[in-house]
Amino acid sequence: MCVAARTRVSSPSRAKTESKPTVRLPDTDDSALRLTLYGRSDCHLCDEMLAALATLCDEFGFAVDVVDVGSDAALERRFGTLVPVLMHASTELCHYHLDAGKVRAYLVKSR
Repeated sequence: MCVAARTRVSSPSRAKTESKPTVRLPDTDDSALRLTLYGRSDCHLCDEMLAALATLCDEFGFAVDVVDVGSDAALERRFGTLVPVLMHASTELCHYHLDAGKVRAYLVKSR
């Protein structure tokens, strides 16, 4: 079963975490690939994308950090109305809705 780590960003360079489960399989180690889901706490599309990621998480064993863009002005300016946005490092994988085919292809290539 996958769960999510909710991260509140207090400044562009520092992240403060709340209770921190992470979207990953229970036996996934800390070296697992980590994706970041930028969204808002009151965003139904963000909740839907996170739920849809569970199947891919089960398949690939990656982790997902969930970042609330409303907690940081720079993130709010960067992502605006695009949320949810799923990223790996600086690569945007998809926004608004999970593009499972594109994310799966990226994950296969990243193995």
